[in-house]
Amino acid sequence: MDASARLYLGIDLGTSSVKAVLIDATGAVRASASRPLSVSHPRPRWSEQDPHAWWSATEGAVTDVLKDIDARRVAAIGLSGQMHGATLLDADDRVLRPAILWNDGRSDVECAELERVPGLRDITGNLAMPGFTAPKLAWVRKHEPAVFAKIAKVLLPKDYLRLRLTGDYMTDPSDAAGTLWLDVRRRQWSDAMLEATGLERMHMPLLFEGSHPAGRLRPELAARWGMDTVPVAAGGGDNAAGAVGVGIVRHGQAMLSLGTSGVYFAVSDGFRASPETAVHSFCHALPDTWHLMSVMLNAASCLDFTARLTGYADVPALLADAQAKGLRENGPMFLPYLTGERTPHNDAHARGSFTNLGPDTERADLANAALEGVGLGLLDGLLAVEGTGLVADEITVIGGGSRSAYWTQMLADILGKRLVLRSGGEVGPALGAARLARLAVEPDASLDVVCPMPEVTAIREPDAARHAYFLQTRHPLFRLTYERMKPLYSHAAQSDAFRPA
Repeated sequence: MDASARLYLGIDLGTSSVKAVLIDATGAVRASASRPLSVSHPRPRWSEQDPHAWWSATEGAVTDVLKDIDARRVAAIGLSGQMHGATLLDADDRVLRPAILWNDGRSDVECAELERVPGLRDITGNLAMPGFTAPKLAWVRKHEPAVFAKIAKVLLPKDYLRLRLTGDYMTDPSDAAGTLWLDVRRRQWSDAMLEATGLERMHMPLLFEGSHPAGRLRPELAARWGMDTVPVAAGGGDNAAGAVGVGIVRHGQAMLSLGTSGVYFAVSDGFRASPETAVHSFCHALPDTWHLMSVMLNAASCLDFTARLTGYADVPALLADAQAKGLRENGPMFLPYLTGERTPHNDAHARGSFTNLGPDTERADLANAALEGVGLGLLDGLLAVEGTGLVADEITVIGGGSRSAYWTQMLADILGKRLVLRSGGEVGPALGAARLARLAVEPDASLDVVCPMPEVTAIREPDAARHAYFLQTRHPLFRLTYERMKPLYSHAAQSDAFRPA
């Protein structure tokens, strides 16, 4: 096939949906489709999904995206997905229990136990956090021993899709770095960390760099979709793939993702770490490249929460009312920790709150407080990453939250950074997966050609006076509010009645 006629399929397994996109040889998105997913919360702080639902949604999204396309033109498939999820399989590849997701907070006790493993922070570059995969397996080992005894393989969410697509157990370093089983500096499994959770390398998938082939499409699926048995790239975790999708691939480039969670992502050409501030130190989806991330568990999800709480029809209605009212000085303060927090607190027990309410508080004030509170949480993360010396002059913004001009300008003022919006940002991880698919079959292709930064659609310049206000007045109050509330979170956790014996 003429290279100019090739198409590349990217599949992104998110928390709320599976997305599929097709790009052509120019990098343009030719088609896209998505299928929804639901999350189960069977107990407080638990978050689970059925891996079979992932596959059903994937089959639907791929079928939809290929509907009006000559599928024989697809030259490769790339995968991206939500990180950290524990997908447990027996020797016959049967799913042993619902997958425990990235935003599950049940394993805080197990994290404290793992922190006693000699060299954990040096090996992994990270703290032990409940969101990561290893503490989840330590929890299963302790509380569901019959399930643990049957485990033959532990796969991350996107790699369960790979198993269904190819029959192979494979992953990439960017996703594996979020397990606490990877030696992040060396980009290989750590026997010491596996042993700490009762596992061995035989339980792990093989490691391939994200832009390298990692399996081929099963013949029966190829026949069903009208495709060839094309290579499937190793791919990347959703944040790394999202960065590839908007051209954040070189040292010093940075990205802010405003999805369900909020992520500040900065690329490094070497291994760096700051575990004491709960910064994530991970491999990028490209060889010999790393990145630092600050992660807050609740970002755009706080807008959905506030809209529902205050009776807005939807988030656009909340944003319109917030903009019409404007952000009041000394207005309500919102802590966005609805399901705990990672950077910089690593506090699974933290919860959200509105404070500084008065008799004149209106729902538009609460809407603005939610927008500001997420921004102040992102500022916490930005400052933690910059504490390592990795500083960016401008930040590309992606995710559903990037659609709001009002909110992105507020974020520019809070962070004190130029924020750049680019076309295609809303399909970032799936687009990045498609780009990694292309690199898997064109290994000599230039990154500048395959992974360009998309066209700029808007720039939000920070207002210096507004930034000073947020940095000197609101951010200290935000931090103090959390510190004063923290003992209440800990007290509530001590009375948890849901924790299994």
